[in-house]
Amino acid sequence: MSQATARKRPKHLALHQIRQPLPAIISILHRVSGAGLFLCLPLLLWLFDRSLGSATAFDAYREVVGNPLVKLVLFGLLWAYLHHFCAGIRFLLLDVHVGDDLQPGRRSAMAVLVVSLLLTIVIGVALW
Repeated sequence: MSQATARKRPKHLALHQIRQPLPAIISILHRVSGAGLFLCLPLLLWLFDRSLGSATAFDAYREVVGNPLVKLVLFGLLWAYLHHFCAGIRFLLLDVHVGDDLQPGRRSAMAVLVVSLLLTIVIGVALW
């Protein structure tokens, strides 16, 4: 048995104790926002169908969307879309080696976070 395998290995990985850098957090949020958008796609399609059906269906749509809890969910989906979009542009630029050094990578991660939150606030307040 080699010395590397004889060392004590951790029995569990304490994820709450690991401090991730901002680019890693942005990457994780990109995946989470994509999964959230995919899972909420039936809800969005149903709301879209209700808004285009008939006058009575549109009234039902307005009643559903008028609920504060639904507005909060839609606000979260708006953030998920905007974050996924901004982070996707960042990852496309990283794929062509634009800003893939340490400091530009951190700055672009911060820019994605700030831009997606600002756009969410601006568009969300305009739509609320």
